[in-house]
Amino acid sequence: MFTASLGIFLFGLLAAAAGGYIGAAIGGNFAFVLTGFCVLLSWGLYAGTGTDWGFNYVAFGPFAGPYVMFAGGAAAAAYAWHKGYLESGKDINSALAGLGKSDVMHVGAAFGVFGYLFKAFVVDNIPWFGTHTDGVAFTVVTSALLARVLFGKRKDGVGSGSLIGSDKFNKGASGFMGKIAPREDAQWLPWQEKWGYLVSLGFFFGAAAGALSIVVGHAVKGGSAFASSLPFGISAIIILFLIMGFNMPVQHHITVVSGVAAVTFLPIIAGSGFEWNGVWESGQWMSAFFTVLVCGVVGVLSAWLVEFWARVWYDRGTTHIDPPASGIWIMTTLVLGAGALLA
Repeated sequence: MFTASLGIFLFGLLAAAAGGYIGAAIGGNFAFVLTGFCVLLSWGLYAGTGTDWGFNYVAFGPFAGPYVMFAGGAAAAAYAWHKGYLESGKDINSALAGLGKSDVMHVGAAFGVFGYLFKAFVVDNIPWFGTHTDGVAFTVVTSALLARVLFGKRKDGVGSGSLIGSDKFNKGASGFMGKIAPREDAQWLPWQEKWGYLVSLGFFFGAAAGALSIVVGHAVKGGSAFASSLPFGISAIIILFLIMGFNMPVQHHITVVSGVAAVTFLPIIAGSGFEWNGVWESGQWMSAFFTVLVCGVVGVLSAWLVEFWARVWYDRGTTHIDPPASGIWIMTTLVLGAGALLA
């Protein structure tokens, strides 16, 4: 919507610069939590008035969209470490305003602009892919990869800008998975890195997100268009407690993709004549039951995929390349692609 005219494009561009600056100032994870609250605000506005401007501008637009605000904060942290202002390039919890360095804030603004331009003019315009992926997540990953290339090595020569960090592979390990296995100095979330545990985490969070998305899509007129954003917003807010030091499950990559799966597969499973806001009898609710089971399976696959990406380029890297975003766009493409084939 921000490419309809020159005026609205420039309006969005300036908003994105401000959003990226704010993301750097308050820190990437706090910015992501703010996105979660903006999603809840947007849902209140949508349910009460039917307007979707909260989603399009506030939560997922050039203000608080993760590809602007979170990505700006993550890139600024990488730059601050590169310059020697920060102890870790992965520190997306610290509010970088406390450094008192305007150049750090300006990097956040620049990456906010990059995210805005890249998503609007590149990702969204790729034939088929642009409408069958999560452009927000894909842009977050692209922005982080760019930040790793630019700022992955500190000014004094410490570190490496390598995307995969093969220099830190487990020596003597056999096979790629063995080489990237977590260790004490190379871990994302040690309490949720076991493949077996990820089965239960993915299934139950996925089922919960699928069920919530179905209920919202059914209860709110037109709600299916934004249904997956509600469990995502709740998951984003949970990150606040992670910042506070509690070992919370990071699972927005599970809930958002499972929400997409719910909206995609329920009409297919229910068959012809299905209406989101119609009167549902036992047959429709039985279809919803089977759809929630599918959402649980999708959640497991997403949990596994994200842990894989954490081991590939987060654990051994010098800057933050977001594991959840790395999995979200791939899983969303697979879900929407499967939905298109089955439909």
